[in-house]
Amino acid sequence: MEQYTNHNDLALEVNGATKIFGGVTVLDHVNFSLRKGEVHILIGENGAGKSTLIKIIAGAYIPNAGIIKLNGETITVNSPLEALERGISVVYQELNLVETLSAYENIFMVNQIVKKAGPFQILDRQAMIQRSRELLEMIGANIDVTIPVKELSVAQRQMVEIAKALRMNSKVIIFDEPSAVLTDVEVEKLFTVIRNLKQQGIAICYISHRMDEIMQIGDRVTVLRDGKLIGCHDIHKEHITIDDIIRMMVGHPMDQQFPKQIFERGEEILRVKDLSCGDLFQNVNFSLHRGEVLCFSGLVGAGRTEVAKTVFGALQKTGGSIYYFGKEISPKRPSDAIRLGISLVPEDRKEEGLFLSASLYSNLMIAAVNTFTKYGIFQKTKIQSICHDISRRLHLNTENLDLHAENLSGGNQQKISLGKWLVANSKLVIFDEPTRGIDVGAKVEVYNLINKLVADGIGVIMISSDLPEVLGMSDRIVVMHEGKVTGELLRNEATQEKIMKLATRREEMKHEQ
Repeated sequence: MEQYTNHNDLALEVNGATKIFGGVTVLDHVNFSLRKGEVHILIGENGAGKSTLIKIIAGAYIPNAGIIKLNGETITVNSPLEALERGISVVYQELNLVETLSAYENIFMVNQIVKKAGPFQILDRQAMIQRSRELLEMIGANIDVTIPVKELSVAQRQMVEIAKALRMNSKVIIFDEPSAVLTDVEVEKLFTVIRNLKQQGIAICYISHRMDEIMQIGDRVTVLRDGKLIGCHDIHKEHITIDDIIRMMVGHPMDQQFPKQIFERGEEILRVKDLSCGDLFQNVNFSLHRGEVLCFSGLVGAGRTEVAKTVFGALQKTGGSIYYFGKEISPKRPSDAIRLGISLVPEDRKEEGLFLSASLYSNLMIAAVNTFTKYGIFQKTKIQSICHDISRRLHLNTENLDLHAENLSGGNQQKISLGKWLVANSKLVIFDEPTRGIDVGAKVEVYNLINKLVADGIGVIMISSDLPEVLGMSDRIVVMHEGKVTGELLRNEATQEKIMKLATRREEMKHEQ
């Protein structure tokens, strides 16, 4: 493969991009450029204007002002299909594939290969299958292109999206938070693919909330805040640090990325003894006390989420015991756990944590609907009072609780996902990947909310794949591997190396009988 070396050639320029929705300026005269053979990181808090900018580049939005140049030529992009035909592709976090069609059919969604069959033209499926295999080989992906996309993993689907971009001869590829739903191993494979694309001279825009990825994959970084361009810097030549980037994102220094507070350990809230759930996990033991954050760490598939769902009643235990404030419980369904004051803030807030098309009022009251009814009639005044109180406690950026949840940023959606359990007066909150897909400022707000819960005597269990987060916010860490607990570490003894050692190999645990 010939390596591209001239990184000063501009593939794309955006000058003065402006977008106004309903009288509100969401993007204000932003300049942005992409060089051939570079990875340009686009970063900012939720609502900073990143998505609006890439949608303008991709033809999904028509700007109110500004121009786009592709290879030095001023262009107008009126639709995503037009952008694709011009060589601009977007690999979205929520992938744009038809799941019931095969990989090759998705790759050739536009401009299929045809062949003559007498007086007619028919699809040349064998040619498309062969070309799809060649494209996937170029990026090191070994995928059966004839099976439906719904049978592929998320990482494999991303490879199909990238192959689709290459098939359209795209010279500009935008990755919108591609690592948010990938394992660490899958992320490394994705980075290898991106480096190969870079060597071919393809200009890459990479959007991410993960600070470590900026230094690992990026050449330049552009920071947006409140719809405005804050700065564009060469990461390595200017020796830009993560602290510098965070300062530009939030508008002030962040003295502490993990504002952990230490509280006195109190009474036992939860004890799990020899808990099992079929093949998902076996003989899990742990306890949780007031005043502490208990964190579960481990690789994807270790059984952490399944343990949480069993305590919450969404999965049925096949062995062992659960003790809640000293009393044995056996929740058969989530409603049983909710009545006891146990709540679960799920990893996938959009699919499992929220009703996106419903109002914030509806989302906040849903877990305690009986509290708001009298003789079968909703008590509107009570609903409004409690929901507005929770809204203020959560520091939501809106007073309009009639707003639909889908209109909130990721950080505020996470707050609503938690808020419904505060309305329900929960005594134990289990967070599954609480900060996945939200920006650094919103993360700190979530951490402060966790501190407040612990201060109020509420038990907190946190499942996280982010090791700095695990080390920064936990008091004790339970590590799992292949459905087994392989170790437990105190905050003052835990390191990334110790956690990864326990997470990547099974160790026999000796329990006192």
